[in-house]
Parts: sequence; C-alpha cells; structure tokens
Amino acid sequence: MLRLTDVGTAQTCDGVTRRDFLQVGALGAIGLGLPELLAAKEAGAISKEHDDRACIMIFNLGAPSQMDTFDPKPNAAAEIRGPFQPISTKGDFQITEILPRHAQHADKFSIVRSCYHTAAAVHDTGHQMLQTGRLFSGGVNTPHAGSAVAYLRGRKTDLPAHVILPEPMGSTGGNLPHGQDAGFLGKAFDPFLLMADPSQPNFKVPDLLPPQDMGDARMDRRRRLRSIVEDQVTQFEASPAAKLMDSNFESAYRLMTSPQARSAFDLSKEPKAVREKYGMTRFGQCCLLARRLIEAGVRFVTVNTFLTVFNEITWDIHGSKPFTSIEGMKDIVAPMYDQAYAALLEDLQDRGMLEKTLVCNLAEFGRTPRINPAGGRDHWPQCFSVYFAGGGIQGGRAIGKSDPTGGYPAERPTEPAEVVATIYKSLGFDIETALPGPAGRPFPLVDFGKHEIKELF
Repeated sequence: MLRLTDVGTAQTCDGVTRRDFLQVGALGAIGLGLPELLAAKEAGAISKEHDDRACIMIFNLGAPSQMDTFDPKPNAAAEIRGPFQPISTKGDFQITEILPRHAQHADKFSIVRSCYHTAAAVHDTGHQMLQTGRLFSGGVNTPHAGSAVAYLRGRKTDLPAHVILPEPMGSTGGNLPHGQDAGFLGKAFDPFLLMADPSQPNFKVPDLLPPQDMGDARMDRRRRLRSIVEDQVTQFEASPAAKLMDSNFESAYRLMTSPQARSAFDLSKEPKAVREKYGMTRFGQCCLLARRLIEAGVRFVTVNTFLTVFNEITWDIHGSKPFTSIEGMKDIVAPMYDQAYAALLEDLQDRGMLEKTLVCNLAEFGRTPRINPAGGRDHWPQCFSVYFAGGGIQGGRAIGKSDPTGGYPAERPTEPAEVVATIYKSLGFDIETALPGPAGRPFPLVDFGKHEIKELF
C-alpha cells in the first residue's frame, strides 16, 4: 500500500531509493468517473431528477431467520414457528417480538418475503448475488452495486463515491469472492474501506486523514516529490499500478487534505445523546457514520452488520458452538440491530434525507423452516426476506408471500437480480445501462429481462 504521509525511504524495483517517497493509500477506493458520468448523462442512463439519490446497504452477514424476524408463522408447528410471538406494526404486516423498534417504524419500510436463489447454500454465493445481481462464473466478477454507481456517477465531493463500513467481509467458509469490490470495472472503482471500529474511544480512519500537525506546506512538499519519482523511475511508471496511481493521485490528495472529509468521519461532532440513540456498538456507530457520510456527499455506503461467521455471534444461528441458538439471536444480535436501524430511519427522516436515501437490508439467504436438534436453523436459500425504506419506496407493506412453513415462495417469487435492480431504479438508473466488461463486452447492470420490484414504488 502507498501512503501520502509516511517519512522514510522506499526502494523501487530497479533499486532506486528516495526519501519521503510519496505513498498513496487506498487509491482503488477513489474513482473519478467524470467522463463516464458525463457520457451516461448524455445517453440518458441517469435520471437527472434522481442524481442526488444515495443508498445505504445494510448487509446482514450470516442471514437472519425469516420465521423468527420478518415472516412469522404463528399457526405452524412449534418446531417451525419458533419461540417468538408475532407483534403488530405500523405497517400492514406483523413481525416478531424481538424487533419492537422495527415495529414502530414499519410505516417507513416494506418487506419482500419471497426472495430465493438456486445457488449453493453457502454464504459466499449469496453475498455475490445480493450485492452484484449475479453469481460469479467463468472468472468474471460483477461489480458491487456501489462500485457501479461510482463508475457511472463519480463522486460529488472530496469524499469517495462508495464506502464500506467497518471493513469488507472476512472468511465465511467458502473461500470465494464476496462481491464487495469493483470486479471487472477495475480497482479504480473499488470502495473506500474504513478498516476501523467507530465505536472505539480512539477511533481514527487509517490511511485516510493526515496527522493534524502536518501543515499545508509539508503536504505540498510531498506532493511535489511525486514528480521527482516520475522523472527517474520510468520502469515503475510503465506498470499498470503506476498508471492507476497517476490517474487517481489528485483525488487521493484532495481526500486526505479535505476538511470536509475529516469532518464527515469525525463522530465526536455528534452529541452524546445521538450516539447513544444508535447504540455504542460497532454496528450502531457504523449506521451513524453512514448517515454522516451520505449527508456529506457519499453516494453509496455499505454497512456489514458482521464481518465473519466464525469469530463473533451473528445471524448464523446453527445452534451448536461456535454459533448461537435462536434464543441467542434474541439476546445478543436482535437488540443491537433493532436499536441502530430504528435510529437510522428516524434520523434520516428528521433531517429530510429519507426520501432521497434508499436503505436496503439484505442477506445471503434464509434459514431452514424446521429447527434443528441443536436449537438453531441452518442455511436455506429457497426462501428469505429483505426490506427497503426511503429512496422512493412506499413503506408499510409486505410484498410477496412464503408458504405456511416459510420454506418456499408462494406468491411473487423474487430473485437477487430483481433486488439489485430495485437499488439501481431507486438511484435513478436505466437498468439496461451497460458497463464495460472484460474484453470490451458490454454488461448490463442486471441481466436482460430482470426488473425492479415494481410493487415497492
């Protein structure tokens, strides 16, 4: 990784050493995208009245149990319906008692209860499909929706177009890509990765903001040093990595020296009461930070509720250790999640941001209808629930329907490509817009024939 602020020496591949070598961190996080933005607008791919739309994607890594959260089955047998009672909401649907704050805000979001996919019941395949719209095959990795937005629209301010909080997904057992990068669009459109826990007292953004004691003159000196390196290290400059550095250098420099960026990431500017409303958890503070980033001009923020299914208690409720049971979900996962989501919706609405900000809550699959002997539920891609708020979505409704056991769609079966198309539609894109795929092959945002979930709008 290259950084802007380190002091020291660096040796190039041909042996040349330079003090204060200009190091640029996370270049792939900052795609300019201006030519692509202008071309897309000219072609009508972007709806002008929706150019100020943004998205917060909350990805529920581990996959919530639909019967125990958003699709209760109170009339099913005990081993299917689970231990939780359904409760009424401000919408036209019920959810379970473990999400009481969701119930209070159900008029703001709508649930799709009939999602499914036919890929393997492993976390990684679902991560790919729900964030990109496609299962990766033939060595072709489709970009995350946020990276496609970064490519087509570019950034609005000194901040990146797409940010992932708190960091990208780690291992979930399949050793496959998770779909959280730019794929075939290239590293210039990869998301900016926070790589820090905003709930920690000493929270700082690594490799982003320069030390406060570094003055403008010193930063400018480091900027000028780059031209020296360019003149003397021709072999390095001929490499693809160097060309990437050249094309993105000004963006990286602006980001690192931007007071706006410092302010957007500075949670200490929030009143204590606001931070506590979200919950002083990693997820809660990530949701608050997502709101701040969207408010400051970031177009797309992805929040990973969890980072792996192995080293922490998540939605992956198999029942046996190291996983948790259904009851463990109630006691550990649901309260943290319920508090932060409700605070986010309320905050966005109070600030007049909800209508222009889509908040989508996704997962890689659902859980088995029948409780297993360990007191948990296993992987089940045949039926699961996702939900949407803001960004032109009409709240308070349940779209689609599962069968009496929550095992299969009974009405309005919905595929991952339709979920991703809904995100693009909310953001004002023509979903038939093509991205430049490998070898110049055009790739539409979603496969032909796939459309947004129209009933949500």
